[in-house]
Amino acid sequence: MTEPAPPASSPRAINVLLVEDDEGDAVLTREAFQEYLHNRLDVVNDGNQALAYLRREPPYRDALTPDLVLLDLNLPGRDGREVLSEIKSDDALRHIPVVVLTTSGAEDDVRRSYQLHANAFVTKPVDLDGFIAAIRQIDHFFVSVVRLPS
Repeated sequence: MTEPAPPASSPRAINVLLVEDDEGDAVLTREAFQEYLHNRLDVVNDGNQALAYLRREPPYRDALTPDLVLLDLNLPGRDGREVLSEIKSDDALRHIPVVVLTTSGAEDDVRRSYQLHANAFVTKPVDLDGFIAAIRQIDHFFVSVVRLPS
C-alpha cells in the first residue's frame, strides 16, 4: 500500500527583482503585485543597478537575494542581454531564474535570450488587463508550480 501524499502547503512568498527602466511598466507591475500577489517586489532602473543589487554592492548591501528576476532587455547602461549573461556566468547568481519581460517580440531577441540561459521569454502585452494577466501567470508559475531553490 502506498503512503498518502502529504497535504499541499500554501505557496511561500518569494522575493522578485524587476529590472525595468520604463516607469509606467514599473508602476503597473508594482500595482499587480500589491493588488493580486503576495510577494515582495524590488525595482531597479538599469543594468548596472541590477548587478549591484544582485551582488549586494552599495547602495544595496542589505538587499535580499531574489528568488526570481524579471528583466527588460532594453535598458540604459548595460542592457538586459549583458545583465543576463553576467547573471548566468556568475556561480553565485546563476541559480536565480530570469524571465525576460520585454516589449520585443523579435526572433533574434528570443533566440539570444535563451542562448544566454533565460528561463523564459515573455513579450509584454500592450493592454493593461493583458499585462496584469501576464504578471499573474509568471507569478503563479514560479510560486505555485515550480520549486525554487531555498
